[in-house]
Amino acid sequence: MDKLKFSKMHGNGNDFVLINALKMGPQVLSRIKRRIKLLSDRRFGVGADQVLLVLPSKKADYGMKIFNADGSDVEMCGNGIRCFFKYLHEKRITVKKKITVSTKAGIVTPRFKGKLIEVDMGEPILSCRQIPINWDGELINRPLSLQSIKFFITCVSMGNPHCIIFVDNTNLFPVSTYGPLLEKHHLFPQKTNVEFVELVNKKHIRMRVWERGVGETPACGSGACAAAVAAHLNKKTTRKVKVELNGGILKVDWNKKDNHVFMTGPAEYVYDGEIKI
Repeated sequence: MDKLKFSKMHGNGNDFVLINALKMGPQVLSRIKRRIKLLSDRRFGVGADQVLLVLPSKKADYGMKIFNADGSDVEMCGNGIRCFFKYLHEKRITVKKKITVSTKAGIVTPRFKGKLIEVDMGEPILSCRQIPINWDGELINRPLSLQSIKFFITCVSMGNPHCIIFVDNTNLFPVSTYGPLLEKHHLFPQKTNVEFVELVNKKHIRMRVWERGVGETPACGSGACAAAVAAHLNKKTTRKVKVELNGGILKVDWNKKDNHVFMTGPAEYVYDGEIKI
């Protein structure tokens, strides 16, 4: 195969390359996986934070494989799942208004909510060993010293690991300095995403994110969910919050009845293309 068809999409500025791999054989899939870095490169390839593959699934309507820009495969991507769902409709692969998607983190359920897409992200995980973190119990507002600075961290998994830190001003905080240090801290055996969160009021938070294997991105859906959970655990917000990111707004509802986290936001189609691989 010389040329690969793809679609470019974004969710709040978090951008993706999507590939229909429903009928691709193992040799073609292996070739794509070896070229994830090329596809993600913003100078020599298409350019993306993640590459998403649409795959068949025996457990759900479809399967989604997620690759970071550095080539690593990851469990979950909240903005990605919305784009994945929108892609399936744009390509007429499905006409269902609600589907199930099998991911490395489990089954996720996106559905249309007006012009936006709501995703049932499941229950947050707080147990350190399950996140995973090299610690027993839970980490909620616990001190962590780094370069003579004491941070207070709260750790949550939304199918992938997140470390949330509350700061006074997200615009002024040196995310590019502390993001990579925290991402690769020995406390996190599989690295971690890092969210720097500013409280606006009890129903509104601002967030910047350093994504594991990518760097700072304009938005992170699973990170917004983790930040909302952490904010409520620290008694800073209600269960329903508006999460303001550099790339736009997400609404997050940590439902009290079933403990599931629901995320609502946009998914935008950018263009279709072909690239030699």
